[in-house]
Amino acid sequence: MKEGTTLFKILTLLFTGMLIPELALAEDLPILGLTGTERGIYCVLIFIIAYVFVATEEFTGLSKSKPVILAAGIIWASVAVMANQQGVDGYEIERAVMHNLEEYAALMLFLLVAISYVNAMTERNVFEALRSWLVRRNFGYRKLFWITGGITFFLSAIADNLTSALLVGAVVMAVGHGNVKFVTLGLLNLVLAANAGGAFSPFGDLTTLMVWQSGEVEFFEFFALFVPSVVNYLVPAFFMIRAVPDEQPEPIHEEEVALKRGAISVCILFLITIGLAVSFENFLHVPPFLGMMTGFSLLMLFYYFLNKDIHSRIILPKPVQDEPDNVDIFDAVKDAEWDTLLFFFGVVFAVGGLGYIGYLQLASHAMYGTLGDTGANVLVGLLSAIIDNIPVMFAVLNMGHEMDLYQWLLVTLTAGVGGSLLAIGSAAGVALMGQSKGMYTFFSHMRWTPVIFLGYIASIFAHYLING
Repeated sequence: MKEGTTLFKILTLLFTGMLIPELALAEDLPILGLTGTERGIYCVLIFIIAYVFVATEEFTGLSKSKPVILAAGIIWASVAVMANQQGVDGYEIERAVMHNLEEYAALMLFLLVAISYVNAMTERNVFEALRSWLVRRNFGYRKLFWITGGITFFLSAIADNLTSALLVGAVVMAVGHGNVKFVTLGLLNLVLAANAGGAFSPFGDLTTLMVWQSGEVEFFEFFALFVPSVVNYLVPAFFMIRAVPDEQPEPIHEEEVALKRGAISVCILFLITIGLAVSFENFLHVPPFLGMMTGFSLLMLFYYFLNKDIHSRIILPKPVQDEPDNVDIFDAVKDAEWDTLLFFFGVVFAVGGLGYIGYLQLASHAMYGTLGDTGANVLVGLLSAIIDNIPVMFAVLNMGHEMDLYQWLLVTLTAGVGGSLLAIGSAAGVALMGQSKGMYTFFSHMRWTPVIFLGYIASIFAHYLING
């Protein structure tokens, strides 16, 4: 009853704020304070409609970037009209737009380098060789459950959770053919592991990356979330393992996949690039994307020498198989997740436009003013199960609400692992539903939501005990 009353208060405050513009005013932010106008409410509806298309991407086939970019354009056109009617100088509007562009550009360049490195490692057979090794070991179902979960957990701390889940998901599908129960639980296990593993690393999820680049949490401070992330994964996995068949899968015979020339070197360069990003931020006080771009130049130079066919044992091992005469590093850039990168552009500008109108200040009053920091940050995680955690976290960062390190780590944790509550709550879950051919579904995931929620609460409690 108390939860229902609190939710009613939040909804009432939000509704009232749409009718009373003064609630959205904030002295420290250059906002219009026009949340109660027809055009302001119209902008919210545009964003909601766009997000409905994002949520139904699997059924409509419409890429998620398209509706949000359109929504961003409409919202900012409306913002410009409202600002002109209020007599706001055109320079101020341009400054607000350029502020959003600056935030997007820094994150986009950072992500572009990270994704390009992952694509380069894929092209050099790093992930395919790992998959082949796992398949050929013929582990039992229960042992494979823990191995694939563990690999996904740690891999997602370096690569993104989508790439990690899809990579190891191929292993689960390969060894579990004919055993629907194992595939269902195995893929669900990967979703939990990918989301939990990405929560304690600045590189693990776009939300952690945003928090790091905003300066709210330093690079090494994220690792205080390691134990809570482990708890978040292990609690539901402990219950799920009992349902995994205690059997041995049929032996699978496939040829060993060899690493291509320079594969290990690419992995080492990726670690060096991460070190550069951290060093640029911590020691030189330069945005970390510049360190990533510097590291990317090392990869480009490496591919130049790769194409020159240098066979130094220190830099390039001798070829182990036939390869194309020329390997273009820009193929790794071309194959980047452009839909995701452009989706993020739409989110940054759409949410930024709503914030300029005054809706983020309104949401801050409604959530943090009513529930307090802890209650609001726990709610952020629950919202992430329904709404993509990218716009949720971007909104939190732009609300201007001041929190201490403990609370910033809490919201980072909840936004990262909250998506595990539902299959549609994370990119990993949506992708594996499509890959599983009907074996891992929304409802098969939802059957385990109670124990996943138990892990969600347990991870918050662990964070309180360790970092509180």
